[in-house]
Amino acid sequence: MSRPFPSIERFLFSHHLLGGVRQALGVLLPPLILGGLFGQFSLGLTAAIGAACVAILDQPGGPRRYGLQGMAAAVLLGSLTVAATGLAGVHYLLLWVIIPLLCFVFSMFTVFGKQGGLLGFACMLIMTLTMKAHPALDELWRYTLYSLGGGLFYFLYSAVVHKLTWHKEEQQTLSAALFATADYMRARSALYDVEADLDTHYRKMVRAQLAMTEAQQAARDTVLRELPTGNRPSDRTRAAALNLFIDMVALLDTLVASHTDYVTLRGHFGEADTLLFPRDALRKLAANLERIAMNVVRNRRQRSPHSLKPELRALEFDLRELREQGFAKENPEVYALLLQVLRRLRRANDLVLRMADNTRRGKTTELVDQRLEKALDRFLSRRKWRFGMLTSNLRLDSSHFRYAVRVMVAAALGMTLSTLVDEAVSRHLLPDWEVHQYWVLLTILVIMKPGFVLTRQRNGWRLTGTLIGCALALLIFNRFDSPYALVGFLFLSGILWYALLQVHFMLAAAANTVFVLLAFHFMGPQDAFVIGERVVDTLLASGIALLCSYFVLPWWESNYMASLAAALQRANLRFLRSGLRYAELNRQLHALCRTSPENADALAACRSAQHDAEMQWRVDRKNVHIAFSNFAGAFYRMMAEPEKRQRNVKTLNLLMIQHHTLASHISASIPLLAEMETVPEEVQEVLRSIEATLAGEDTLAAAVSLFSNAADFPLLAYPLRQMQSAATLIAEAMPKLHTTPVQEAETAAAAGSEAVPPSREDTASDWPVRLPDETPDDPPSTQPDQRHSLPRQTP
Repeated sequence: MSRPFPSIERFLFSHHLLGGVRQALGVLLPPLILGGLFGQFSLGLTAAIGAACVAILDQPGGPRRYGLQGMAAAVLLGSLTVAATGLAGVHYLLLWVIIPLLCFVFSMFTVFGKQGGLLGFACMLIMTLTMKAHPALDELWRYTLYSLGGGLFYFLYSAVVHKLTWHKEEQQTLSAALFATADYMRARSALYDVEADLDTHYRKMVRAQLAMTEAQQAARDTVLRELPTGNRPSDRTRAAALNLFIDMVALLDTLVASHTDYVTLRGHFGEADTLLFPRDALRKLAANLERIAMNVVRNRRQRSPHSLKPELRALEFDLRELREQGFAKENPEVYALLLQVLRRLRRANDLVLRMADNTRRGKTTELVDQRLEKALDRFLSRRKWRFGMLTSNLRLDSSHFRYAVRVMVAAALGMTLSTLVDEAVSRHLLPDWEVHQYWVLLTILVIMKPGFVLTRQRNGWRLTGTLIGCALALLIFNRFDSPYALVGFLFLSGILWYALLQVHFMLAAAANTVFVLLAFHFMGPQDAFVIGERVVDTLLASGIALLCSYFVLPWWESNYMASLAAALQRANLRFLRSGLRYAELNRQLHALCRTSPENADALAACRSAQHDAEMQWRVDRKNVHIAFSNFAGAFYRMMAEPEKRQRNVKTLNLLMIQHHTLASHISASIPLLAEMETVPEEVQEVLRSIEATLAGEDTLAAAVSLFSNAADFPLLAYPLRQMQSAATLIAEAMPKLHTTPVQEAETAAAAGSEAVPPSREDTASDWPVRLPDETPDDPPSTQPDQRHSLPRQTP
């Protein structure tokens, strides 16, 4: 069995590296052109600053119109910020007032989600770089004009490059989603290993699911942003990518279609080899999917994948033996559970084989599911910017407002302390020493995040990255004297800075440090002083950022967990209701086909309604995955916070497990209900009980028994019983969280927008994905690795 592809190989073929090359070239071209051809190096650097501001908004994935709108906003607001900062520079006290106020305003942009956070950071970046340049008042108009020109240049450059490389970007984003799905499959396979610790590997599986949800949403927004119409030369390429995406989502649905009771399976088959077969089968499927992912980005043909026939046949043989021994009658639900595992593995294998077949050149590219052709736009992310979202958060109990105040205070402290330290050191110790006020401020802005955990993480990463970068810069200066070699390292460090920013923040900080030190070397070769000053600046900024995050209006994850739990409960309720509607319409369609096949109009109307209900169910299923990722990510971050800031740990832990169980069994039971001719009254009663419990109605006292004879419904009895148990536990646990009215109002407010799932690391803040009727007020979604005990699911 092949090993997983190493991270370095994935990175080299990823959209992160392609985006880093695109961004670095777009930023460095203005100084090269203006300086190399016309000798205007200072004007070229000014244009590069404007281009760097716009480049921050040039992120891969998502509908292209959102990227263009964000870059256009960066061009406009960045130019206005340059003018405001330049005018404030006429007096030092005025600068101390304007800079913190601008930090507050731009930090409030996080209310608009990830894109708003990026725009706010871009404006704060150009603000700090304008502070460094400190243009004279009579030259401010020229400086602003060249900065605007650099931003416009990058805007046009990015539009042209995206037009030429859209297919490569689509391939790389889809490949990243396939790799994340393969990682999830490999993490899930460990749960079948009887020697592995169930709690530990369950946590790993949840984290892999969070990363997979993020990657698949990015692929969704990239692949679905422009669908094939049949009239363009590129339609065959678009259809091929769309087929891969549809099969990838179907594969995810197959894997999470039921919450497998691993404790029960281990209890019955722990001494046998039965569970080794699904474990090895999932590992082979993960290896096959990784091959497909790499071939997609390399434009290569898929070779013969690993065959699952030995594992599937061995599992079939064990099931036949169990049936002959009477196990199916003695334990019908356990037998049905193992049978479902076999069926899901078969289905997953068929999907992976079809995906491999679709990567081969010369194949036709008809959509694998023609019904999806006109319904895929429902799955795209929606973003709306409303001024009311900004003003409604100007209150002390808003996490966005508290974050903006922290940034404002930290900026003021950074400017003050850097001035005092610079004055003390230069006067009494080292006359040539300088503390770069702009670098202290920029480091504060990069490190500070809405949540304490992420600020602490970035603090360590930034410090370590700065030390690594300083060491690398010293090595470069000592080993290379050629200016051409140094320019090459300048380009390389710029590319790695942008490429690693969303992948590995510490290495990105190291590349950024090398880039800045090389730039200072060309402006004035004082290597030792510049490197030492950079370390001191970073230490000062890191201390300020960490202290402000803890003491100045801190925001802890526990403050928002109740709202996220309520949002997840509503998402699961919508998922159940839309699924029941789809199942009912599907039964009506089958009945109409049997009784009135000649009534074409009635069949067409019923088929249209059934298709619409199915699409809505799929959209709600996607929203459940997003809501679960938001909740689980916040829970993991809370567990990394100081212990005295953690509240309701056991209750939240229980809710995470039960919601995961509930969503999985809804996915498993709805297709079964859709294929039944009639639903027994006792099943309908149980479904009504589950729906009422999730809706908050008082039905806990009148618990409904499931089946008098579960053997009559072995496939349906188990998921319904688990759904009923999960709904009851959720209803009992929710009142313990004590949701505040303000949090409920924020989460329930209809924002009418939906953001792209956040990247692991970006230059601003990583906010959770918004559901169609949710308003987020939550810190970023990057989750630290934190251990805690998870309760096992009981049969």
